Amino acid sequence: MTEREETSSKPLRGFARLNAEQRAQIARRGGLAAHASGHAHEFDTKEARQAGHKGGEAVSANRQHMAEIGRKGGKGRRKRVEN
Repeated sequence: MTEREETSSKPLRGFARLNAEQRAQIARRGGLAAHASGHAHEFDTKEARQAGHKGGEAVSANRQHMAEIGRKGGKGRRKRVEN
């Protein structure tokens, strides 16, 4: 029984019941199958850059969120300098 099963009222089923290595093996087989069938997509550097830029634009559009990130970063930096 896993730690989650002991604390949850519902028993785990399906993939949730598998340990991390078993889930990784199944995912690995799925990835190999996708590549073999030609359905897998691999990003080249240009596509990866475009995707990162798009994500950055989405996050930075929320000014309140960006301000919060800045405050957290500043506090963390101060702690490191003081030690």
